[in-house]
Amino acid sequence: MPRPIRQTLALAAALFAGLTVLMTTTVASAAADDELQLVRERIANEFDIIQPEDVTPSPIDGWYMIQKGSIVAYVSGDARYLLQGDLIDMDAQVNLTEIARDNARSEMMAALGDDQLITFSPAKVRHSVTVFTDPGCTYCRRLHSQIDEYMAKGIEIRYVLYPRNGPASPDWQKSEQVWCAPDRNRALTAAKLDRQFETKACDASIIQQNYLLGRDVGLSGTPAIVLEDGTLIGGYLPADALAEQLEASEPQASR
Repeated sequence: MPRPIRQTLALAAALFAGLTVLMTTTVASAAADDELQLVRERIANEFDIIQPEDVTPSPIDGWYMIQKGSIVAYVSGDARYLLQGDLIDMDAQVNLTEIARDNARSEMMAALGDDQLITFSPAKVRHSVTVFTDPGCTYCRRLHSQIDEYMAKGIEIRYVLYPRNGPASPDWQKSEQVWCAPDRNRALTAAKLDRQFETKACDASIIQQNYLLGRDVGLSGTPAIVLEDGTLIGGYLPADALAEQLEASEPQASR
């Protein structure tokens, strides 16, 4: 066979193979999109708080991830099986689910404005943490009684008022009174000492917003400390221990 003809046939074969791969990839992609759409519809219909966009591809073929704030679950491609638990990459020895939770918490904390917080800041801020606090809880009071120690370590405390026992609790009303005080920082300190403080009537709907935020963060009690990288510490941590953990979690390049 003449060489020009062989070259032409080889080129045609290569083009056909490439076209076949492209068509196969396109069909597979369309099938995956259809499957994701069906899963999203099923999950959104089953759970009122889940939006279709809360369902995304997961690291496992044939499974999808459902994420609402820091709450993470997995659903099979046919939307039949729902799995709640941690997904571990055994090769990398990494908890992929906890990474997703931390990222979500970090984004939620970064979205909080100064007008949603009661902040105690040192002269020089080395680290900033968000603390969900209840005026009446024992360890919340212990943490706040040592606020000067956190300031000395350069740790900014961004308080989110979170009366953990809900709207019917005395601490819910106390939280609203603190929020409506002319000086919220002073009022919070007084509330934790069971002292009187000046307050007034105001829009305290932020307390309800905080309560819902706590659900998305995945709180189980107070105090709850969220680090800059989204790590959640459930409970009280003294200033020295918190500073040590913050230093350990700090990226090497920024030290």
